Amino acid sequence: MDKNTIYIYTDGACKGNPGRGGWGVLMVYKETEKEFFGGEKETTNNRMEMTAAIKGLAQLNRSCEVVLTTDSQYLRKGITEWIVNWKKRGWKTASKQPVKNIDLWKQLDQLVKDHNVTWHWVKGHSGHPENEKADELANKGIESL
Repeated sequence: MDKNTIYIYTDGACKGNPGRGGWGVLMVYKETEKEFFGGEKETTNNRMEMTAAIKGLAQLNRSCEVVLTTDSQYLRKGITEWIVNWKKRGWKTASKQPVKNIDLWKQLDQLVKDHNVTWHWVKGHSGHPENEKADELANKGIESL
């Protein structure tokens, strides 16, 4: 781990899809850990995965080196691969459909401009300690509703 890098671990959860959802964030900087979570009454798992990343990045008050770890391929591929063409096509998919969750994609797109973010994917529920903690926080978000 690089001492000057902020590590953000995110996860989303949903009871029903759509249904009650939660998001969780574990942030690690040097020896300090912070946890955040929240929930929404009617949402989707993808929206919660994205919200977790947005909430984590929004905590940063200066430009940072960030490693953001997620178990969502939708989130990772969306922000690192798909978004470029979505924007070129006026927020339309390859099949000319409006991009789903455009409000969150636009927020995320703005937030990542301020930082050097490396997006890392891990398989969910595979015993990765920080991902398991983010999952626990996302479920706390659901319980908090």
